[in-house]
Amino acid sequence: MCGRAALVQTVIPRGPQHVRDRRPGAGNDAVEGGFEGGFEGRFEGRVEVETMTGMTGTGTVGDVSFDFSDATVLVTGATSGIGRALAAAFDRAGATVHSTGTRPTADDYDAAVIGTYHRCRAQEPTEVDGLAASLDRLDVLVNNAGANLPGGRDEHDPDVFAESVQINLVATHRLSERCRALLADSGRPGGGAVVNLASMASFLAVPMVPGYAAAKAGVVGLTRTLAAAWAPSGIRVNAVAPGLIDTPMTEPMRTFTDLADPMVERTPMARWGTPEDVVGAVLFLSSSAAGFITGQTLCVDGGYSIA
Repeated sequence: MCGRAALVQTVIPRGPQHVRDRRPGAGNDAVEGGFEGGFEGRFEGRVEVETMTGMTGTGTVGDVSFDFSDATVLVTGATSGIGRALAAAFDRAGATVHSTGTRPTADDYDAAVIGTYHRCRAQEPTEVDGLAASLDRLDVLVNNAGANLPGGRDEHDPDVFAESVQINLVATHRLSERCRALLADSGRPGGGAVVNLASMASFLAVPMVPGYAAAKAGVVGLTRTLAAAWAPSGIRVNAVAPGLIDTPMTEPMRTFTDLADPMVERTPMARWGTPEDVVGAVLFLSSSAAGFITGQTLCVDGGYSIA
């Protein structure tokens, strides 16, 4: 399963790269049948999050400081990879963080879960509804959870296709709608913010995963539509589309150099991205610095999409 899902990132042709031997936090916290990577070791309770590459000091990403000390933030799929890096960054910036995963409890993860943990499987509407109902305040919603090839099955099968769309698009819409009233009540400068995680598959053909690709293309359309519909309520809706990001989810790609190397070759910046590369874009779009930005999808791909 790991090898197959990792291939999804590689089916988009062309691109070189010198692959670095490093291991960041992890890939998206997947639903059942997907991936749940993480850091080695188990920690008890809420701990000080380790400094990550490109992040130094509280609320700082690169040389930019963010202050979310008055914000409540929900990050879905936040137990590993990009999602965990996002939860850590918001936590460092002072936010009250809520993290979701697919396992029953936070203790079921090797790495400490950041903030308050909620079990929420994207293919279970009642869990999505329950998550929203459990919150009494929300300023930023990051729809990060997702998976491809659910259960290791072929997305060309109509039933699997439908499940992938449910996981990657329908659940994103459902949670956003359920959180709308809370986001509209946000008193933060710039208003409430939603940041969706799109993909290069939103724009380019990925033959192996028609359901995932269709869903991620839908995320871009949903982002624009909700941005227009919710602007009168003071809610901004944007998306980030990561390129080739170095996480446990993509780690198996390293053994498929015929697929991975061409992707790096195509990338003008000639390297893999890291979860921290995505963090800066998401925190920016969630902040008042992006107060006049809505309906946009920002590619964080080292130039892959324009090469």
